[in-house]
Amino acid sequence: MTVSDHKPPPVPDRRPHSLVTHGDERIDEWYWLREKDNPEVIAHLEAENAYTDAALAHLAPLRNQLFQEIKGRVMQTDASAPYRDGDWWYYARQVEGRQYPIRCRKRYDPAGPQSPGSPDEISGDEVVVLDENIEAGDREFFSVATTGVSPDGRLYAWAVDTEGNEHYTVQFRELTTGEDLADQIPGTYYGLAWANDNRTVFYVTLDGAERPHRVWRHQLGTSPAEDVLVYEESDERFHVGLARLRSGAFLSVTSHSKITTEVRLISTDDPTGDPVVVTPRRAGVEYTVDHGDDTLWIVTNDGAADFRLVAAPVADPSPDNWQEVLPERLATRLMDVEVFASHLVIHERHEGVRRIQIMDLHSGELHAIEQAESVSTAMRGINPEFDSPLYRFTYTSMITPNSTFDYDVETRERTLVKRQPVLGGYEPADYRTERRWAVASDGTRVPLTLAWKAGTRFDGSAPCLLYGYGSYESTVDPSFNTLRLPWLDRGGIYAVAHVRGGGEMGRAWYESGKLEHKTNTFTDFVACAEALIEQEVTSPERLVARGGSAGGLLMGAVANLRPDLFRAMVAQVPFVDCLTTILDEDLPLSVIEWDEWGNPNDPKIYEVMKGYSPYDNVTAQDYPRMLVTAGLNDPRVSYWEPAKWVAKLRTLKTDENQVLLKTQMGAGHGGPSGRYSYWEEEAFNLAFMLDAVKGT
Repeated sequence: MTVSDHKPPPVPDRRPHSLVTHGDERIDEWYWLREKDNPEVIAHLEAENAYTDAALAHLAPLRNQLFQEIKGRVMQTDASAPYRDGDWWYYARQVEGRQYPIRCRKRYDPAGPQSPGSPDEISGDEVVVLDENIEAGDREFFSVATTGVSPDGRLYAWAVDTEGNEHYTVQFRELTTGEDLADQIPGTYYGLAWANDNRTVFYVTLDGAERPHRVWRHQLGTSPAEDVLVYEESDERFHVGLARLRSGAFLSVTSHSKITTEVRLISTDDPTGDPVVVTPRRAGVEYTVDHGDDTLWIVTNDGAADFRLVAAPVADPSPDNWQEVLPERLATRLMDVEVFASHLVIHERHEGVRRIQIMDLHSGELHAIEQAESVSTAMRGINPEFDSPLYRFTYTSMITPNSTFDYDVETRERTLVKRQPVLGGYEPADYRTERRWAVASDGTRVPLTLAWKAGTRFDGSAPCLLYGYGSYESTVDPSFNTLRLPWLDRGGIYAVAHVRGGGEMGRAWYESGKLEHKTNTFTDFVACAEALIEQEVTSPERLVARGGSAGGLLMGAVANLRPDLFRAMVAQVPFVDCLTTILDEDLPLSVIEWDEWGNPNDPKIYEVMKGYSPYDNVTAQDYPRMLVTAGLNDPRVSYWEPAKWVAKLRTLKTDENQVLLKTQMGAGHGGPSGRYSYWEEEAFNLAFMLDAVKGT
């Protein structure tokens, strides 16, 4: 049987649903696919999965080969570099054949190694903190998101999601005995913090719109029904976050929208005390807070578009008492500052590249941690110890495996603690990476990061995979990924389009790709594709585009704009029905998204969004071959968005190219949770892309 013999399932019955906004009527013929409890909907998704499996059955040998290649690159029995927290070294072990990590610890010895790269370098007995494989059992999905050890190192808290919907249950374990406590707190979200009494735990819960809005206090040994509400955020545009600051003196409760922040502090020595506001929220003003001694260190955009650093006394941190430490600097986006006893670690982005600087708190001297490659990424590691003179960071590039270093801030010497092992004879010198530029329709220069294997021809004949995201000021920094190697080793080129809407080039880069300027994100991606073709990196017959979530919206918009530029597209959990979703205030996260995309109840924003919404702009034209994914339990992009989009594409498009939908029926936004399952999924995607460009 050939691929053409496989027929897609019948397009779901059209059941017109009228959507009227500002007097403009839109007819949504597949609106009914939102009915998750409708057996017809589940049957349709399962039929789509069966069709996708049948249509791509001929790729089974290639998928297996790719999966074996991926496995063959990974040291499947390995351990992370241990990090010190109090009296213990903590690390995670992976064991061949097991899906999930085993979280462990060993006792810290001041006379022992201070930068061990492996648990084997640490003497003493290993204590298994949490074996996720045992906890997962035979569950289809299992994800541990938030963990925390009590300040005395005796108790362990972790939060687990078993459905993929990002609703977590917090559990507790006595580490000296390995016994689990009776306490269980269901319905929680990311964020977990201990007070200094080692018995009080703070956590976050969601409202009906999946918005983290409440912080609670739990006393071990009591029922969650008796937990105390510490803070509730009533403004629907704001999320709540929770963290314990490194100094150990405070917990921070952060209310944040896309454009405004307000931070409250709770003394860890007085967990029943009221949260104290650092500085009241002001529209458009963002700030983060860290603590050391009697000073709060505040990174803010107040008076600085690309942020500045100020210091304020703990006793009265109001803006009148701010003292500027680092002013806003040209072409430099200040992202974050970490506070330690003797120094600050400053994270910034200079001309699109992440870098780390160290400031001595006694002398005020500032110096950068120099890196080997210009197109690379240096980012924070795990550093719980407030008094440590060693700072752990991770260095990577498109061709350099993730490398963990300990940097002595006094001597400026670095120690390579661990480099990600890559099996199969991988040598970075056999690969190349560089920065190129495209020119957008308005003349803006858009950066592109490329990676390829030495010897790949730049004559337009090479397959190229172009990846993009471009929303929420998120950045796609150059980084290494073994999952990319099968593409590169087959002569493919991997490219990242750093389009507007991301944060690669500073706050203005983000601002010019959101709200009424959102279409810049899409035209930038088109410009990057055109540049790759004009520079003979690839050709339209060999170019594949890929993106997920908001990057899936990018795929949908670009498919409508310039389908002729691409042979195929992979759109993962794509946010393609954005206008209908954001108009529905009852759906999860809709109101929160107004600061990013705009409020379509405003006629001007409505017209902008209607002009690019992928689902609303599908038209009778040729489209590339497409693989579209969804997660039935996805709380971020509902499964019906990709399902409706695929149905509409199949109805209107004028070509014979396949449009395939694959829905994870037991997972959410991130896809499968186990590492082997994730690798199998990536082999599936890679096989689709390689097959698309084969022989063209």
